[in-house]
Amino acid sequence: MNQPVGVFDSGVGGLTVLRQLVRMLPGESFVYLGDTARVPYGTKSGETITRYSVEIANYLVMRHEIKMLVVACNTASSLALPALRKIYRIPIVGMIDPCVRRVAALPRRDAIGVIGTSGTIRSGAYEQALRSALPDARIRCEPCPLLVSLAEEGWIEKPVTRDVIAEYLAPFRTDPPDALILGCTHYPVLKKAIAEFLGDGTVLVDSGEEAARVVDVLVSESGMKAERGVTGIRFLVTDDPGHFARVGEAFLGVRISDVEKVTL
Repeated sequence: MNQPVGVFDSGVGGLTVLRQLVRMLPGESFVYLGDTARVPYGTKSGETITRYSVEIANYLVMRHEIKMLVVACNTASSLALPALRKIYRIPIVGMIDPCVRRVAALPRRDAIGVIGTSGTIRSGAYEQALRSALPDARIRCEPCPLLVSLAEEGWIEKPVTRDVIAEYLAPFRTDPPDALILGCTHYPVLKKAIAEFLGDGTVLVDSGEEAARVVDVLVSESGMKAERGVTGIRFLVTDDPGHFARVGEAFLGVRISDVEKVTL
């Protein structure tokens, strides 16, 4: 199937997911939509996020005929997936279930941590899924909203970033988890600093990487694999293409060009 895989996020964070998708599925084409006019999602209500997500999914399905949708936003994954799956018949992959499956497969999973935006943590979606899969595990979820801004500013190695990480993750330092889920797609660009703070005893679980593994399996096993010669990425945003291209390079790892502004 030569139709593209659709990927969306509130902004640039989902590019870390796209980066993993391109690495694992080099023969596929992708349409990425960043809802930059309405970023951030993490502080908005579940009703609003669901409405935004349905509008974006409808645009990608109707205008670009996507064969699969990747919700590359933990906040939207925690709040909008049920509504999306009721409306659309294409496969829809979120961020939460792939992470939980990865944690459940670890040899050590007695203590599990989750960090994310305020909206993701407030939804309780990660905690509920983890308690269902690992009822005996100790689970601690902490909101870390400032990490989003620091990542977008490119302050990866700045002392202030390490100070903020130390403040947010202090509860995990006194009671180190066996695994820490990076429950926001911005956080992988800060993975090195987070790992250095927590030490070698904690496995960091990247939601984008785990979701990409699921997409890889779905494409391979469902007869949706693209034919040769149809690779490529189309970038769409709802506001300020220039800013998206500049900031997004750190998240995608390559230069971004030809960003198109669209109206949903």
